[in-house]
Amino acid sequence: MSPPLVQVQSPTIPPASADVVVIGGGIIGIFTAYYLAKRGISVAVVEKGRIGAEQSSRNWGWCRQQNRDARELPMATKSIDLWEQFSAETGEDTGFTRCGLLYLSNDDEEIARWAAWGDFAKTAGVTTYMLDSKQAAERGHATGRAWKGGVFSPTDGTADPGKAAPAVARAIMKLGGHVIQNCAARGIETEGGRVSGVITEAGVIKTKVAVMAGGAWASSFCHQLGIRFPQASVRQSIMSVAPMEQPLPGALYTSGVAVTRRSNGSYALAISGRARVDPTMQFLRFSPQFLPMFAKRWRSLSPGGLEAWRSGHETLSRWRMDAPTPMERMRILDASADPVSIRATHRRAVELLPQLAQAKVTHTWAGYVDSTPDGVPGIGELPQTPGLILAAGFSGHGFGIGPGAGHLIADLASGVEPIVDPRPYHPNRFSDSSWGKVADF
Repeated sequence: MSPPLVQVQSPTIPPASADVVVIGGGIIGIFTAYYLAKRGISVAVVEKGRIGAEQSSRNWGWCRQQNRDARELPMATKSIDLWEQFSAETGEDTGFTRCGLLYLSNDDEEIARWAAWGDFAKTAGVTTYMLDSKQAAERGHATGRAWKGGVFSPTDGTADPGKAAPAVARAIMKLGGHVIQNCAARGIETEGGRVSGVITEAGVIKTKVAVMAGGAWASSFCHQLGIRFPQASVRQSIMSVAPMEQPLPGALYTSGVAVTRRSNGSYALAISGRARVDPTMQFLRFSPQFLPMFAKRWRSLSPGGLEAWRSGHETLSRWRMDAPTPMERMRILDASADPVSIRATHRRAVELLPQLAQAKVTHTWAGYVDSTPDGVPGIGELPQTPGLILAAGFSGHGFGIGPGAGHLIADLASGVEPIVDPRPYHPNRFSDSSWGKVADF
């Protein structure tokens, strides 16, 4: 079952040319196009399926600074303000609210990690409060239990994954930008080694700059160009329950389960990090670089099946530019929810918040979370193909930092001063050994 998602009315025929073509209509691609359109730059977004229909509508919806990797924190901090600014300047509703994020724990080691991050956060100007046992019990009174400690980040919040990307798409079209759905990008045209166009199933869009923001499809697309981008995906399952008379915390994390209130009053439930690993040829190709990450998270990962293999988003096959590609055969990567994970999620949620036992389960779904070896996205122009900017591998963090990432990518595409230092994100770092730092999240 797919998660709730607002539909966007848009053309299916692309323009003949654009200053920038963005490949992928998820939260990263769509915010990139918005910030380009705001500057009067001609931009076209081409999306093989529907706007926001893959991981951008299948995530928790958290927009956080709390517990971010140091490399991502500047982008996360900018994003919190940009979420608010977007609604104010467009009148479009993404469901964003600074509800604050509450973390509760009875694990001394986990609390110590949060405290260490809090010390770092103070040096970065981030507001976060460590909670002692009494404060944690007060903040988490809905659970009706004692806690050793926790964290509260009052300036963080959530947005609605079912509303956000469509809202930004509407804003782009109001500014004169093009948003094209059901139109897959098959490849890149070059002249003198530089980007000269994007080949779509409906024809070529002439352009000098292309942004590859294809999420879980990015590595296989790069492979067509002879570019090696290490990317692996895992399948994570989420469920939602109907609104309740007695409101629960807006965003609550525990090691057992996380609960997030949506803008319509429903609640999304998930287990942090728990996922199925569906093997593919791409997964096997890059597995040596991902060993550190998988070694760190092996308790949360379980073997999957052949669903990802059949879906085609991690293929190593080469496709033709004049024939249907895997993207056209799989317009929306609608992964199957893992019933074992769903049952565990519901059981844990009810144990944590007994009120949820009376709430009707409305949706269950899954999404493929694409990661890089160090858990930080790859953003930057690819030297092998000047004019092609990669923006992928957001490792489950992309929704919350979507506005900041989109702003940064738009800066790179238009040659203006970047909103944050882009160097920590450049894809050339993947040529080094991955046996270094793996992000904590």
